[in-house]
Amino acid sequence: MSFIIRSVRHDDLNQLFDLAKQFNLLNLPGDKRVLKEKIDRSEQSFANKLPKDKAEYLFVLEDLEEKLIVGSSLVIAKHGNDEVPHSAFKILKRDHFSSDLGIGFIHQVLRFQLDFDGPTEIGGLLVDKSYRRRPEKLGKQISLSRFLYMAIHPERFQERVLCELTPPLTEEGRSEFWEALGRRFTGLPYQEADLLSQSHKEFIESLFPQEDIYLALLDSKARLVLGRVGEATKPAQHLLESIGFHYLDEVDPFDGGPHYGAGLKEILPIKYGKRAKVTEFKDASYKDQMLIATTGEEFMAALCSVDLRDGEVAVAPKVRATLNLEIGDEVYLAPFHYNRGK
Repeated sequence: MSFIIRSVRHDDLNQLFDLAKQFNLLNLPGDKRVLKEKIDRSEQSFANKLPKDKAEYLFVLEDLEEKLIVGSSLVIAKHGNDEVPHSAFKILKRDHFSSDLGIGFIHQVLRFQLDFDGPTEIGGLLVDKSYRRRPEKLGKQISLSRFLYMAIHPERFQERVLCELTPPLTEEGRSEFWEALGRRFTGLPYQEADLLSQSHKEFIESLFPQEDIYLALLDSKARLVLGRVGEATKPAQHLLESIGFHYLDEVDPFDGGPHYGAGLKEILPIKYGKRAKVTEFKDASYKDQMLIATTGEEFMAALCSVDLRDGEVAVAPKVRATLNLEIGDEVYLAPFHYNRGK
């Protein structure tokens, strides 16, 4: 075992900055000032010092041999409150029928919605480009491990969990959906509007149309990308589907990217996870590969082979040492492999 997943620390800032610069996501940008604020907020969140609608949990993937941060993932405990609501376009169907012509049409429409009691949102999933396609499936490790923390502390999160997936964008990073709709109502370019929306929602509520928008009125390029997932994001989509997430028939109001969601207790690492006491077996056979997480003050997790029997689990001494585990400590375990949503 040469990789662990853990809560972020202040001394990770420089390495996290180098990682974030490779991608420059909106919720994990390559900006040291912003990242420092996120690390501060994450440390307070893990210490349970922030209310749910302010809490963000930032996890990092560490290469222990190289002492290098090579991945990250993020959980926003509650995305949407009275100050900054969660926004989306719900996709609905409306029937129209003409008795004179004897024909009818089923139209898809977009209905703008604001949620002031929003869901938990997951995001910020990054893996260093030089560490991709490794047999350890590092992206899957850093993605699934956050659900173990959510299972240990379910009271800190909402009953609904959301993930906003990135749609196809142009080579210049432009959204065809935004150009056809959002820009016409705000006058803002896509990148500027999306960045502004991270902290301000008033302009969306004030300028976006409140009435249903018929998709038939949008140009074909915008309709083509609506609700679709970009090629680079498809592995994340497949992973989410494999653990119980599904398409919610709603999209991001800026780029038209699909929203996937699941009930907290129905997410498979949470549904099938369990607590166990660390022990030693004289005849231990480490045949089951599982994610194991600490339940104490500092969160750490790793993918390793275990011997699980009747509420007790044995792991190799090296794993115990790496995760600072003692005999008798409680851990949380979850399967690593799942059959597409089953």
